[in-house]
Amino acid sequence: MAKGNTRILVTGANGQVGQEIQSLKNKFSNYHFYFTDREQLDIGNKEEVQTYFAQHKFDYCINCAAYTAVDKAEEEKDRAYTVNVTGAENLALACHIQGTRLIHLSTDYVYHNDEQNQPFREEDETSPKGIYAATKLEGEQKAQAACQQTMIVRTSWVYSSFGHNFVKTMLRLGTKLPKLTVIFDQIGTPTYANDLAATLLNIIQQVEEAPEKLKDFSQVYHYSNEGVCSWFDFAKSIFHFNNIDCHVTPIETKDYPTAAARPHFSLLNKAKIKKVWGIEIPYWKDSLAVCLQRLQE
Repeated sequence: MAKGNTRILVTGANGQVGQEIQSLKNKFSNYHFYFTDREQLDIGNKEEVQTYFAQHKFDYCINCAAYTAVDKAEEEKDRAYTVNVTGAENLALACHIQGTRLIHLSTDYVYHNDEQNQPFREEDETSPKGIYAATKLEGEQKAQAACQQTMIVRTSWVYSSFGHNFVKTMLRLGTKLPKLTVIFDQIGTPTYANDLAATLLNIIQQVEEAPEKLKDFSQVYHYSNEGVCSWFDFAKSIFHFNNIDCHVTPIETKDYPTAAARPHFSLLNKAKIKKVWGIEIPYWKDSLAVCLQRLQE
């Protein structure tokens, strides 16, 4: 398509990444964005998806729609499957039929190897535990099988100034309670959804400007911010930046049982996305400071 006519569908537009893409759309004014949530487009309904795609002829689809209630998924298996697997497959099929490129967001939960002590690479073996993790992995596989032009982006510990997330929960509890306990034996990296959203749009821009980059599109990539922390470190930093006087005590995962198992180690190696797409990734604390500033404004 001619430059300036690029049409981008963003599903799950009211989620954290979807809303961050909305906040960035004016910086990409030469693109036409279509933002949908479940009310406008039920991705679990194959006919509805195919009709919608046939009407609009998208160049790209960024699938931010996901069932992310990790513990609730253990009870609501069908709902998790409908969104994370059926929905992903329906979008991919429609993309295949219409020649649309699909960017599908996934998660560090697909790995879950407690023996791991090196950041996960994209080619490392997956071993999801729990319904959420299993449906996210199957959704990836179904999307790739249905549409050759599918990019999978696995991310971790997403937060934003939009929606519900760890940062907002800590701010709420930290200002109400004198002390909190937070898990210290789960290691990973927070991802500021605004940084992720900007990266996805940057990749689309690169493909539009240099079509030879398409050879790098249909692959699996990792994206999180740079650096390493535990949930305990994350909480301490949130309180430090906002001058919140709440005493945080580190606890082990076994002291805070949940319905679904959490990975103890979910560091993602981002060398591939940085090399292939020339992406510079911000340090997690720097991005946290930006997000907290936005929340104060």
